[in-house]
Amino acid sequence: MELLSCALLGRSAGMQENITGQMALSDIRVLDLSRILAGPSATQILGDLGADVVKIENPNGGDDTRGWGPPFIETPDGERAEAAYFACCNRNKRSVTLDFNQPADLENLKKMVCAADILVENFKAGSLQKFGLDYDSLSALNPRIIYCSITGFGHSGPYTNRPGYDFLIQGMGGLMSITGQADGTAGAEPMKVGVAICDLFTGLNAVSAILAALHYRNRTGSGQHIDCALLDSQTAMLANQASNWLNCGFTPERMGNAHPSIVPYRVFAVSDGHVIVNCGNDAQFARLTATLNIPEMANDNKFQTNEARCENRTLTDQLLSDALASWKKDDIIKKLEAVNVPCGPINDIPSLFLDPQLKARELEVALDRSDGAVFKGVAFPPKFSKTPARYQNPPPQLGADNQQIFDDWDIK
Repeated sequence: MELLSCALLGRSAGMQENITGQMALSDIRVLDLSRILAGPSATQILGDLGADVVKIENPNGGDDTRGWGPPFIETPDGERAEAAYFACCNRNKRSVTLDFNQPADLENLKKMVCAADILVENFKAGSLQKFGLDYDSLSALNPRIIYCSITGFGHSGPYTNRPGYDFLIQGMGGLMSITGQADGTAGAEPMKVGVAICDLFTGLNAVSAILAALHYRNRTGSGQHIDCALLDSQTAMLANQASNWLNCGFTPERMGNAHPSIVPYRVFAVSDGHVIVNCGNDAQFARLTATLNIPEMANDNKFQTNEARCENRTLTDQLLSDALASWKKDDIIKKLEAVNVPCGPINDIPSLFLDPQLKARELEVALDRSDGAVFKGVAFPPKFSKTPARYQNPPPQLGADNQQIFDDWDIK
């Protein structure tokens, strides 16, 4: 096979004509070789910020999450489209199908690498080397390429070859040891979070690293390899709980909805449901007790400071529980909000998307696809004053953009 020359595969002069508006990343091309959630969530963010993201998929079914249902999205005529799972992290992308075992497909992918700025992949460590798709091989073709690898355990260390899944990492990474009801209470056992949070943490870390690498490349002209591991990301996200151990030798445990260092900071039962009340300082606690008509608590040495309340956690929680039990949820939330005591309801997902705050922030977006399917999703959270996120392309049908991409990227 003839050695590729990236100099012959530069960007077409009309590339910018395909970009709607001037987005923060409108001059950036991304090859997305990732599947499932961590990698696709990262590349979706890049797409939301204007990058031209091309999702490279195996012709035989593509990304597994296309079929991770129920539930499935349907077209107006009742035909099944992709699973809702796939829709959560694959908007603002175009799909190209390539089989790495086919020499012509592999050659086209390497040509695309020469025209790309970023490549994101989440294959098992070392498995792309046999195709010449590892960083060392591709950086020889395109020294400017920023190559981001996402794996469970990274490209070094004794666990390198282990498969890594979010649930497994939540357990291994300490998160489940501090999530769930405390030992000795009903339903006590280690508990995972309700979404694949390790995948999402890692995707966010990948985006941060990619943008830093882009900044470095702007100064030096040099790309680099980024090695992102789910276990590393989860460990970093232990935050104060990791610090409690590393600095004080304190082993965090499961505490249900309580906080290890702040009291009160938990769920309380009221007459028609539950509310969350958390006081981050002593002034908030004083306003809480005044509203509940137990102001003497704020002046009692057992409750006067957060440290004292932590030492008397059980008594503090019991007295507040008794005082809150007769209140209705909406009434106590209104009262506490009026005196600037942090509180709120526990929304289910439908209630969340009816919340006027979410509507004001335009957190729900919808995209129509040519087959009639409508894909709804959550907007990119940060708001930009000059280069806001865009929502242009719905999650693509498998291989729908092969020829268009080759034309746009001048792949011959």
